[in-house]
Amino acid sequence: MRRHRKVKIVATLGPASSDYETIKALFEAGADVFRLNMSHGTHDEQRARFDIIRRIEAELDRPIAVLADLQGPKLRVGVFDGDAHDLKEGDAFRFDLDPAPGDAGRVQLPHPEIFAALEAGANLLVNDGKIRLRVDECGPDFANCTVTVGGTISNRKGVNVPDVVLPLAALSDKDRGDLEFACQLGVDWLALSFVQRPEDVTEARELARGRAAILSKIEKPAAVRAFAEILKVSDGIMVARGDLGVELPVHSVPPIQKRLVRGCRAAAKPVIVATQMLESMIESPMPTRAEVSDVATAIYEGTDAVMLSAESAAGARPVEAVATMDSVARSVESDPTYREVIEASRIVKRETVADAIVGAAREVAETTDITAICAFTQSGTTVRLTARERPRVPIIAMCHEETILRQLCLIWGAHCVRTPELDRFKQAVVNATAAARKFGFANETQQIAVIAGVPFKTSGSTNILRVAPCDERLIYRSDPE
Repeated sequence: MRRHRKVKIVATLGPASSDYETIKALFEAGADVFRLNMSHGTHDEQRARFDIIRRIEAELDRPIAVLADLQGPKLRVGVFDGDAHDLKEGDAFRFDLDPAPGDAGRVQLPHPEIFAALEAGANLLVNDGKIRLRVDECGPDFANCTVTVGGTISNRKGVNVPDVVLPLAALSDKDRGDLEFACQLGVDWLALSFVQRPEDVTEARELARGRAAILSKIEKPAAVRAFAEILKVSDGIMVARGDLGVELPVHSVPPIQKRLVRGCRAAAKPVIVATQMLESMIESPMPTRAEVSDVATAIYEGTDAVMLSAESAAGARPVEAVATMDSVARSVESDPTYREVIEASRIVKRETVADAIVGAAREVAETTDITAICAFTQSGTTVRLTARERPRVPIIAMCHEETILRQLCLIWGAHCVRTPELDRFKQAVVNATAAARKFGFANETQQIAVIAGVPFKTSGSTNILRVAPCDERLIYRSDPE
């Protein structure tokens, strides 16, 4: 089985997609990475989903990536007498630490760290920004506000504080427990929520101890401002547009998305565009035209992956949602304009030998009859550098390390194939041509480009490129050594 598209699809699992038949159908429909949302479900439920994924992986002999998405600290108001109250524009309202039930004039905000960071003029957003308040006066245990956008405020609604960097760790106690559980389970990627600064990522990396790659979710204005520093210490990025659209003016999200995708491409690190991509398919059998255009835009930008959240986790038609996204992707990538856009936005870097090798492989493939680029990798770097080139031909990613191979399932254009541990380049060429024939990337009359690092078993040593015929007799005839 091979995908006839370069962009990858991330599908979230949940109540609508927890059984073997549905998860297998999601994979067959086009899901490349499965997301376990640690905000919902018990550890036992997540373990059961994980075990099903690995069972399907073994049955189909295809690497499948698993991403565990940590919840992050949740800021919420307390409770109200009567459960809810209406706030009108211009009303005075107070947040404080008093646990007594709230009323139309005040409520508990059990987060002293928020009060410590607030300043007069800052904005507080409640219930995904449906209610907005401006801070007039604040102290270590209170904030007196004026309602600027009214609405109904009710028990334990979420609070966003877009104007300040909060002195909160990105990892709550729950997140620390979930992180250790996910690492012991064997997930391939950890998505870190509520990132505000690079130190948040460093803390998660220390806890993960190399057991999973770290993907930072950009969903806070502070993270957008510190994006370059966060990207340096992250293995990948998720553009989490839901909270971005709450904490920033919604019209600012599209240009931010473009900048983040371009930055990740330049750094050769994978980027996922997420949130509300096919939202209407939670209930509807068909997406809106605007949703299809949204998915298409992300693909034209060259993102590594597009993600489904509630559409596949709790929607009425999870498999149809994945199939729809797959269809949109194949349609976009078959459009001649797609190649024009991708090549116009290509980031060319030639700072190392590895950069030069992968660049040469792409140029050879585009000027000759090469049908695929086969990249052997120890750490994943060679494949990521090759994907940065966004070549016209498929990338066959070959590695003997199972964990690395699964992580590469998130990389644009990478068809991941397990290979035996090798110690000679000749063996690599033979394995590469066999894989190209097996998965339909080439026949015996065609050629592929093979890139690797010699000596083998040395990370970051990409230094060799060969154009190889896919007829094994010609390989041995041309290179008897």
